[in-house]
Amino acid sequence: MDAKLQRRLQRYGWDLAARDYEPLWQAQLAGAQAALLASASLAPGERVLDVACGTGLVTLDAACAVGPHGRVLGIDLSGQMVDAAAQRASARQLPNVGFARMDAERLALPDAGFDVALCALGLMYMPDPERALREMLRVLRPGGRLVLAVWGERARCGWSALFGIVDAEVASDVCPLFFRLGQQDTLARGCAEAGFEGVVHRRIATALRYADADEACSAAFVGGPVALAWSRFGADARTRVRARYLAAIEPWRHGAGYSVPGEFVIVAAVAPARLPEGPG
Repeated sequence: MDAKLQRRLQRYGWDLAARDYEPLWQAQLAGAQAALLASASLAPGERVLDVACGTGLVTLDAACAVGPHGRVLGIDLSGQMVDAAAQRASARQLPNVGFARMDAERLALPDAGFDVALCALGLMYMPDPERALREMLRVLRPGGRLVLAVWGERARCGWSALFGIVDAEVASDVCPLFFRLGQQDTLARGCAEAGFEGVVHRRIATALRYADADEACSAAFVGGPVALAWSRFGADARTRVRARYLAAIEPWRHGAGYSVPGEFVIVAAVAPARLPEGPG
């Protein structure tokens, strides 16, 4: 898929998700987000960048961790997500956090301006995640810390059939190569190739729990390009897609509810103490 088109689909798909994403996914992602923040070991006074911040679930916790003398910036490709995050920050009266709509592959930020860069479950959606890693390295100070979370192996994510089911109804892949970064040590190697040092990674098993079929389907079709495709489906297509998805997760149904297996990969790394000089 053309990268420009992919970014546009991501942007408008996540705009559609802004209202419903948090109630449907906050609890499901809490384990990955807590592990990411624990690995980051944020300290009072630090400057933090949260890439692909969504509605600010990680951003606001980071703002609390760095305290009033620290500063956190959340950036996201979706303007609606950024607006929702800003409203949450205002409601919690957190003056040390800000938000901006920005492409993670082209950060409009100065070099070496942050102590820590975070990205919780956003890299999989980017056309060029390697470029995003290089950008995060650029904006980190020497010795600054990077912590990332992505979904793990496709075979360990019971909901992964979703993309193929939606793809069958549209002209192109809705999320090409979504699980690539979760394979083996792909993300860790990508960090090392981008120039990071001290790279470590680990896997966390999880379960996505839903009270019933309606909740499971609402969560599946709420986010990103899947949400954009779903918004354009007619009644017949929605009926087909919903039935196929429920059949795919049937092995994990328990009574009316579901407990669908999933896996996260957490990677932590450090920017070199001295960044390589450019040509000339």
